[in-house]
Amino acid sequence: MSEFGSRLRELRRAAGLTMEQLAEASGVSARAISDMERGHSRAPQARTLVALTDVLGPGLEDTARQQRTRSAGRPRLCELPRAINDFVGRADELDRLRRHALAGLGGAPVAVVHGQPGLGKTALAVRLAEQLRDRYPDGLFYLDLRGTDAEPMPVGDALVRLLRVLEVNSRKIGESDDERSSQLRAVLGERRCLLVLDNAGSEAQVRPLLPGDGESLAVVTSRRVLGGLAGVERIALAPLAPHESAALLRATAVQAADPRAAAEVEAVARLCGHLPLALRIAGTRLATRPAWTVEHLVTRLADADRRLANLTTGDLGVATAFALSHAQLTKPARELFRRLAHAPGVDFAATLAAVLTGAHPDDAADGLDELVDLGLLQQSGPDRYRFHDLIRLFAEERLRIEEPAGTRSATAKKMSDWLLETAVVAGRWFEPGYGCLPENWSGLIPLATAEEADTWLQAERRNWLGALNAAFRGGQYQLVVDVAEAMHWYSDKYVRAGYWYDVYALSAAAAAKLPDRRQEVTHINYFSWAATQCARRPDEGARIAMDAHRVAVELGDVKEQAWALRYAGDAWRHAGVPEKAYPVYLQAAGLADSVDDHDGYVMLRSGIGRALNELGRIEEAIAESTAVLREIARRPVAHRPELGARINAHLTRAEALTTLGRWAEALREAEELLPDTDEFGYPGYRAEAHLIIGRARLALGSREAARPSVHIANKLLEDFPHSRLQNLARETLQVLA
Repeated sequence: MSEFGSRLRELRRAAGLTMEQLAEASGVSARAISDMERGHSRAPQARTLVALTDVLGPGLEDTARQQRTRSAGRPRLCELPRAINDFVGRADELDRLRRHALAGLGGAPVAVVHGQPGLGKTALAVRLAEQLRDRYPDGLFYLDLRGTDAEPMPVGDALVRLLRVLEVNSRKIGESDDERSSQLRAVLGERRCLLVLDNAGSEAQVRPLLPGDGESLAVVTSRRVLGGLAGVERIALAPLAPHESAALLRATAVQAADPRAAAEVEAVARLCGHLPLALRIAGTRLATRPAWTVEHLVTRLADADRRLANLTTGDLGVATAFALSHAQLTKPARELFRRLAHAPGVDFAATLAAVLTGAHPDDAADGLDELVDLGLLQQSGPDRYRFHDLIRLFAEERLRIEEPAGTRSATAKKMSDWLLETAVVAGRWFEPGYGCLPENWSGLIPLATAEEADTWLQAERRNWLGALNAAFRGGQYQLVVDVAEAMHWYSDKYVRAGYWYDVYALSAAAAAKLPDRRQEVTHINYFSWAATQCARRPDEGARIAMDAHRVAVELGDVKEQAWALRYAGDAWRHAGVPEKAYPVYLQAAGLADSVDDHDGYVMLRSGIGRALNELGRIEEAIAESTAVLREIARRPVAHRPELGARINAHLTRAEALTTLGRWAEALREAEELLPDTDEFGYPGYRAEAHLIIGRARLALGSREAARPSVHIANKLLEDFPHSRLQNLARETLQVLA
């Protein structure tokens, strides 16, 4: 029996009370009173002591204080680790944890802090415990469950440790884990304690350690989500924000605190992936090497092949932290983990994982979930995944170690070929000569509609672009040209995307290495379009177009001569010299008509209308646009070129009508056009139509009706900086303000 227990029994008997009577008078359970009197639990928490003192008088308080004082001098189990004095960030996460601790929604609160290795989960839990010390007077206890070890701490051992630190008599501790778990819940239910259960390996390991009722708090940290635990608050940690990363480096190393090194500190933070463990190691390396500058550290970390080696100090290492999780993977998951390092883009789907491993997509998805559960992969969307930058380097390292060079090359080529072959099929949905799925298509992904094709091409853009570069480096020049050709009409939907410049620079270079010079001139023309429209370098676009025209003349290819002149005209018109564009459009239209290139002809005629408008020849522009619509109706034009030419003709006519002040006609023209712009998908056309609608409604006196269209146009034109349309949209918004 403890000293406090003896004093409690003495005062109860002196008051002539049974345990049940004292329980009724104080509100403390008879079982808790019995445990205290028999020494099965230590001195009570503050609230319980006050309740007993109200009934038995102040004699208990001195005894409880003396017992706690003596206990403080003895070695204790489960003490919190040393707190980190330079803790940085995590304000939102700490606030959520504090609010959860105070919520009082029934049952003892439990929080799970989870995430990949190196995010500072333990530091966060310890920080919270220090902040809430006063709220939990009956103790702050820490237990490392060793969940990443080859042999995690057995549940029974964990229960015994916790019961012992809670001063349950060792002779009274239950024989089975179920009995011990019940005892732990009973003791915690009568006290106000905070448990930090660190590095949990599984739900089965941690579930018996959690409090039931009462006001104790358990904070569990784990690399796993521990999704099987019900009724818990989950805090998913992410890397630090850039300003937090910089603050941590400045707090760790004096060199980083120099304001003149701000740019280099940002570079170190970026190379560390804003991972707290990596940042702390980097800062420590600086702090222990006074002769180093931050720039010196940047140079070392910039070498991707050596970055993980440089993020090691003493017994701490980023790669070591990752290896603990890697060791827990199943054999198929290990293969998947390392092979995902082949992915060219920053994220990927289960289908790409299936290609890399040869597994069924459902099995690949299960493997990805296993990697996510162990913190080796992040979910970036409902069906997409990505590596943290440093974990990708670790995966690349495992790939080099665990697979021979021949296997690596074969896997990379298999992936690239699949990506590019799928890209060709998807892109051809938008080609006039195709516009459907091949009958024999049996790919891993659904491409049954143009919308599905577009979705895949956008989601996997970085991957198929990376594969395109790999194919060029590997000498697969015809494949590079085939992919770029399949993207020709699709690219119109994303005209402002700068990556088309790279695609067509690559295809022009690839075509130059092939014997078919007609193919080469076609792709030089595409490159001209990309330089003007995508890279917004019309001078370069005009130069490339005239180079294509020279080659087309040498080959006697009239069709490509017409296209080259068309692209030169577009470049000059975008450069603000429509007087130079107009005559080449006329020449090109004649050439296209002479070889029955109906698609090119109607598009050139719509360009003539645009140039006339810009030259101030408004009535001629209206007449030309009307003629274009007649030509579209009478010629066998493919759907997408027809759609583009029709949109341009209507926009030209609507714009001309606004210049003439014929606002009602312009409004009708633009409103009828909206469905076509939606179908085509190019935001510039939609913006232009909405801007005409808004300006027309404003001119017709409908200010409120004008507002939505002008706002839509202004939003769509955010990707068109410093353009005439953007300036006009902003001016119109100011009028509406």
